[in-house]
Amino acid sequence: MTGWQEFALALGAFMLSHLVPRIGGLRDRLIQAMGRRVYFALYGALSLALLAWVIVAAGRAPYVALWDQAAWTRWAPFLLTPFVFVLTTCGIGSPLPDSLGGSRKRTFDPGQPGFSAISRHPLLLALALWAGAHVLPNGDLAHVVLFGLFAAFPLLAIWAFDRRAMKTYSAQQLQSAPILSLRPLLNADWWRRNTRPVLIRTAIGLVLWAGALHLHGPVIGVWPFPH
Repeated sequence: MTGWQEFALALGAFMLSHLVPRIGGLRDRLIQAMGRRVYFALYGALSLALLAWVIVAAGRAPYVALWDQAAWTRWAPFLLTPFVFVLTTCGIGSPLPDSLGGSRKRTFDPGQPGFSAISRHPLLLALALWAGAHVLPNGDLAHVVLFGLFAAFPLLAIWAFDRRAMKTYSAQQLQSAPILSLRPLLNADWWRRNTRPVLIRTAIGLVLWAGALHLHGPVIGVWPFPH
């Protein structure tokens, strides 16, 4: 198997693993048969394994340069990745209207949207931001394809999630949970209600970012610090 064949196979397997379960209600049937916790535990492990394979396969693909790496391009992931981790930790388990990572046990209240007032799709935006930030310093064909698709995939998912959300919530209700807004950060009333959970989750996100930053070299093989 050539490098390009392995990359195409790994990338195809990763994409299909996210598309196939949604065809014909397959995911719902598997959840009913296994239970929600078992299904998502197995699905999460499979997704991580396939993601690791895709990244490794991209590194094995023949190097076809599209642009040279300039020193400044490393600043993009270095500066943007902390926001990726904060969006992720603040979004997981939130009462989101209808999005990846939202809690099914908590009901979305348009009057008190919590972190959803900043984004109703924090995990999807985090993935798009992470992928987009990594395109600049990785100007070879395989990595441009990899990170380009990883940036486009969550944006398409946002559109799909919003179509489904409109069946449950009105457009007026969804205005309290925009795709992305920084206005709540300037709102004293929002901070009065959300200071503790937002600061705790932000701190957790920054700690995880620091850990990932120092593991990037040993695990990925590329030192992430700008130079």
